[in-house]
Amino acid sequence: MGTGNGFSKAGLDRVRDVLARHVESGRIPGLVALVSRGDETHVEAIGTMRHEGGAPMRRDTIFRMASTTKPVTMAAAMVLLDECRLRLDDPVERWLPELADRRVLKRIDGPLDDTVPARRPITVRDLLTSTFGLGIDLTALGSPIMTAIFERGVFSQGATPLPEPDEWMRRLGMLPLMRQPGEHWQYHLSHDVLGVLVARVSGLPFETFLRERVLDPLGMKDTGFHVPAGKIDRLPPSYAPDPQTGEFTVWDEAVGGQYSAPPAFQAGGGGLVSTADDYHAYFRMLLNHGMHGTERILSRPAVQLMTTNRLTPEQETARTALARNAVHVSFGQGQQGGWGFGMAVRTYRGDYAPIGQFGWDGGTGTSAYADPNEQLTGILLTQVGLSIPDPAQLIHDFWTTLYQAIDD
Repeated sequence: MGTGNGFSKAGLDRVRDVLARHVESGRIPGLVALVSRGDETHVEAIGTMRHEGGAPMRRDTIFRMASTTKPVTMAAAMVLLDECRLRLDDPVERWLPELADRRVLKRIDGPLDDTVPARRPITVRDLLTSTFGLGIDLTALGSPIMTAIFERGVFSQGATPLPEPDEWMRRLGMLPLMRQPGEHWQYHLSHDVLGVLVARVSGLPFETFLRERVLDPLGMKDTGFHVPAGKIDRLPPSYAPDPQTGEFTVWDEAVGGQYSAPPAFQAGGGGLVSTADDYHAYFRMLLNHGMHGTERILSRPAVQLMTTNRLTPEQETARTALARNAVHVSFGQGQQGGWGFGMAVRTYRGDYAPIGQFGWDGGTGTSAYADPNEQLTGILLTQVGLSIPDPAQLIHDFWTTLYQAIDD
């Protein structure tokens, strides 16, 4: 029995059954899942906020979005492009002098002082596409440069809070690049740099600009870089279970934790907290070519730039090889092929999702994608980090069941 533009009843029942099975296994304490297609939206809130029980998950539970932050914070940079306050091929050193006159490692695993000059300055485009020359490289773990990134406190998903933006940029500027600007797709760090860039170009704190231009117009009232005291009861603890034993370890507690007070550094790469409904509003805006109701948030071309593969064939080959060769580390996440601005873009059909689907996942057990072909959005939020395969398997099953529920 079909509904025309949505999902079959049997298909949605299967979505709920599969999600419930993961919670009943004891490996996922709770989750909130939202699926929408056309005018139809369904939400499932299953399980509890804590591993040991307690309050139930609710539709308005607030989650740490981790890298699922990237697609949303990217919109702030796109606003500046729309207004010609940034250009794609402007060198960034005008606003980020810490990134002027870069040195580049001769070998990615070589000593930090064995460098050559950068062939050209870093541009806005390099930051938008994650190709400015620095990033978290799973193929170079243990190398001097990766060790330095972790030790010098520039990695924004670690246990220690980051310093304020000017000090963070100073530390980043002391590192050589791993690759020549524009050459190689590398994960994560570019998004934190973009947050600083937006703040310096706009003259406002990154969160203030993001809120005024993106979050408030979309009604994303529960999205920000910390959870106010009046809402902290809606934030579950974040778990990072022990990879060896599977024992549930609290990575971040709600009250008194990393997200209970405004951070010194508003990390565009992974700092947001949000809800299923807030993320739905954002991805629906992207599906609607930048419109939210009658209000335009981003231009249609800006959305098309963000949600179309931007990588050269060589860059895409390298990204795909990384995903496929690290499948045992990433539990199968990240195998979409392409990358736009701030999100993956599917360039080949490797599972139930078609070419053109865009979005991203977070290491805290979050996933948000939209599909322009099916006019479909899916958001899955949990409180279990990807230190074990269980949340990744839940995410894979969510997407499989979501697509099998399509009924036309």
